[in-house]
Amino acid sequence: MDVLVTGGCGYIGSALIPMLRSDDAVDRIVVLDSLESGSPRALLGTLSPVDSDGEGDDAQALDFRRGDVREYGDVENAMRGVDTVIHLAAITGAASTHDRRDETFAVNYDGTENVLKAAGKLGVGNVVSASSCNIYGRALSTDIDESVDPDPINPYAEAKYQAESLLADYCADHEMQGTALRMATNYGYSPGVRFNLVVNYFVFRALTGRSLTVYGDGSNWRPFVHVEDAARAYKHAALRPDDWNHRVYNVGTNAGNFQIADIADLVQEEVGPVDITYLEDEHPGPSYHVNFDRLGETGFETTWTLREGVRDLAERFMEANNE
Repeated sequence: MDVLVTGGCGYIGSALIPMLRSDDAVDRIVVLDSLESGSPRALLGTLSPVDSDGEGDDAQALDFRRGDVREYGDVENAMRGVDTVIHLAAITGAASTHDRRDETFAVNYDGTENVLKAAGKLGVGNVVSASSCNIYGRALSTDIDESVDPDPINPYAEAKYQAESLLADYCADHEMQGTALRMATNYGYSPGVRFNLVVNYFVFRALTGRSLTVYGDGSNWRPFVHVEDAARAYKHAALRPDDWNHRVYNVGTNAGNFQIADIADLVQEEVGPVDITYLEDEHPGPSYHVNFDRLGETGFETTWTLREGVRDLAERFMEANNE
């Protein structure tokens, strides 16, 4: 199988590419990335020597293409000859997208349309698209499953939700399998690790002796999933599409729902003594407690706990001191 990964140099992509490289079911990997937010360091250890014909020297060659999903030509050229697409490229950081709405829709919606248009034209059999549990907004109920109507409260979530409708429409019009993964909030180490995510940021602040700031009373619910589990889910859906027969899946674990105040307490316990500061917030962020039972029907299971992920990330910061 030949696989295209858009945004392959990002947080999840940098965990996913080595997994695809080590899978015997994958012959070739194409990475399309603009490198505006990702970095080539995400591909360290994944490249192979190139021979005189410009081809990799092993069966699982990695073909990097610098390009932008907003440019249809970049997408179509990268997609030629592939069997399945994992579409990760996106503007992330939901709260920040209030100030960059047009750019967010250009990448997260128009870019997805370009991916789907090219897939339909080239006869790609399967598209796995990145969505987010953030689309549920501020939900009063708990155990939100995929039947609940989303209520996006920021441009990031709006674009992701509308992109799901695009996916459904293109799959109906073409002989194509399509799945949107509504991902829980990621945490943990990958080569492209991000620190604008609450768990990772709290770990960094605690290690550098700074207080953990919780906005509001910390009662907001959020589901969390380790970045390696997120990458494994995308791989599973891409390589075993027959097991993923619904259009959308929440991806995470029922035990991974935490209130933000509990996250601060957990980091304080695992990383060391640190103050926790609560600040009044007139604009509370999203709050959603999510059910992941449908995910279990695919045979996929997560492997990390939040506490293990916090410990691992802290240890990676301190590895040099422990040698």
